[in-house]
Amino acid sequence: MQLGETSAEDVVCRALEELAARLSHTERCYRELRFDDMRKSARSLIAISEQIGMQLLADVARDVTLCIDSGDGTALSATLARLLRIGESSLSEIWDVQDLSI
Repeated sequence: MQLGETSAEDVVCRALEELAARLSHTERCYRELRFDDMRKSARSLIAISEQIGMQLLADVARDVTLCIDSGDGTALSATLARLLRIGESSLSEIWDVQDLSI
């Protein structure tokens, strides 16, 4: 309401683009064993997801950070896979809805 429809739409679109970039970056950090960078990326996923109401994605990104902190590689692998599935699915659904409204 505060931003107006056009500005709010722009904010959400930028947030979705940033989510897609952060998901990719988080996965790349995992493959390159850069866990500190991966944790930072997952933390930013939490903030962006919460900002636009994607609480499940935020919760799973938080789980990824907990797995990094605990040093549990098996749990990290599984939780990252879940994060990527939920992220990609959520983004696809939102983009599909946007395509229908054009």
